[in-house]
Amino acid sequence: MSLPIKTKPIDAGDAPIHRIRITLTSRKVQALEKVCADLKSKAVARELKVSGPVRMPTKILRLMVRKSPCGEGTNTYDRFQMRIHKRILDLHSPAEVVREITNINIEAGVDVEVTIADN
Repeated sequence: MSLPIKTKPIDAGDAPIHRIRITLTSRKVQALEKVCADLKSKAVARELKVSGPVRMPTKILRLMVRKSPCGEGTNTYDRFQMRIHKRILDLHSPAEVVREITNINIEAGVDVEVTIADN
């Protein structure tokens, strides 16, 4: 019987610790929340310091256009809108670890932006 494989916790001496901000944007809330939950669960499993996901205010892009193509007739309008949802995750870890964490299946329509800031 073989011994179980042990993972070692991250040492601060191996690599410099960075403050890493992951910004997720999408039009679909369910896909966005799923990606946030996956990222956070992987970071917690690696015993990293995580804050978030912080839910930013939803941007609503509105467009109002006339229905009539020629401009004559009654003044009737179509109203269209697109909602853009945004989440922010902050991690405190080495940059190499973030590459491993962000190696997940990201849902279609979710944009990910990773920013590394030195302390």
